Amino acid sequence: MLTRRQFVNTAAATSAMTPTFSTDLFAQAYPDREIHSIGMFPAGSGADVMVRYMSNKLAEMTGKTVVVENKAGAFGNIATSYVARSKPDGYTIYIAPGSSVLAAAPSLFKTMNYDPINDFEHITTLFKVSFIQIVAGKGPYKTTADLTKALKEKGDKATYGSVANTGLVASEIYKQGAGLKTVEAKYKEVQAMLVDLLSGQIEFCHIDPTSVIAQLQDGTVRALSTSSVSRVKLLPDVPGSLEAGIPDLDLIAWWSVHVPKGTSQPVLDQLEAWFNKIAVDPDVGKWLVNIGCDPFPGNAALVKELLVKDTKAWADYVKLANIPPFG
Repeated sequence: MLTRRQFVNTAAATSAMTPTFSTDLFAQAYPDREIHSIGMFPAGSGADVMVRYMSNKLAEMTGKTVVVENKAGAFGNIATSYVARSKPDGYTIYIAPGSSVLAAAPSLFKTMNYDPINDFEHITTLFKVSFIQIVAGKGPYKTTADLTKALKEKGDKATYGSVANTGLVASEIYKQGAGLKTVEAKYKEVQAMLVDLLSGQIEFCHIDPTSVIAQLQDGTVRALSTSSVSRVKLLPDVPGSLEAGIPDLDLIAWWSVHVPKGTSQPVLDQLEAWFNKIAVDPDVGKWLVNIGCDPFPGNAALVKELLVKDTKAWADYVKLANIPPFG
């Protein structure tokens, strides 16, 4: 017969062992059902293509279905809030431009119902991309200097479009540096913005190359410069921001993977291993370069470091561009 002390000690030991045993079993079984990948962009948009591509690669790695759910709107706040409130079991993941969604949020919004750094487990980085300044392909502007001259003449009668945080800030930094009075027009979808660009309703916008690959190739739109100092491999003839005469502009969007806070460490480790295999895959690298991106593998520590650094940087960007907070 067990004494009271023996019983208590045995129970305590069993209790201490159980969570580890359960966690190990869960990690070994993960995933045992479909994973939901949350996208902040409208279905079919250029950025959505990137979410779906990476989600499909994860499906290949895991052997399980990965369902992409689009929760577009509010510059990513709808999707981000959804993920923050989701069950931390590894079955809800968030593939997004962390630099311009999580890092930028504190400076762009008056109120948020999530903490961009502390309400998530940050898995790893995936790739990075410079935005490009585009105009209508059949329009009169051949260079950023041409555009700047025309916008100065038009004053507040001219308009530019924005559909993503990075594009918004890139355009505002350009506007401030050139002393322009151009008015912003917000769009929920890239396609609607392109329609207005081609019809002359707006003069220009900054956008990720992926969203306009087809239009760049057929000449429907023309790229004048990048949002970074360096040129991009996809468009070697398009000058960087400094070459184009836009000082203080060196914005690069980096994409990353996140899950709800509280997800178990074995699952986090497994997701990090899978996504880093994807990021360094040569075929993935070729695909990324062809859409204007560069592979950017990393780890959880790098994501958090970048988030802290870029959160501070975005505060400076927003102040420099004189952007009032939304909502």
